Amino acid sequence: MRYLRLLFVVVLAAVLIVVALANRQFVEVSLLPAGLDQWVPGDWSARMPLFLIILLAILAGMLLGVVWEWLRESSLRRQSAQRAHELQALEREVGSLRKTHHAPRDEVLAILDAPKPPAPATAATPATGPAAGPAALPAKS
Repeated sequence: MRYLRLLFVVVLAAVLIVVALANRQFVEVSLLPAGLDQWVPGDWSARMPLFLIILLAILAGMLLGVVWEWLRESSLRRQSAQRAHELQALEREVGSLRKTHHAPRDEVLAILDAPKPPAPATAATPATGPAAGPAALPAKS
């Protein structure tokens, strides 16, 4: 997958370079129509290479798409946050019910809630003397 992504980036870069080399001529870009130039002070036009205009238009379209999707998904984000808040409240309630409720527990829940036993010692970790075995435990009094 990594190589596929790298190949895509290389092909995209090659296409953008070819487009830039094919459209190097300068063009006049006006931000206001010709009739409005006399009413608005300042110079609202610029000369720039055509490939720069193409790349800026692509970038503006991508940015507009990101903002559009962010606005469209705002209700989903709000719903997700609300459900996460409800889930936390329910988890707190279940935890408090487990502590206060003394009825016999379900066997499955007892197995899931039981502490895990310690991992057995492997052959890679040798015992450190006679105190490591069960025979070295103190006798019960």
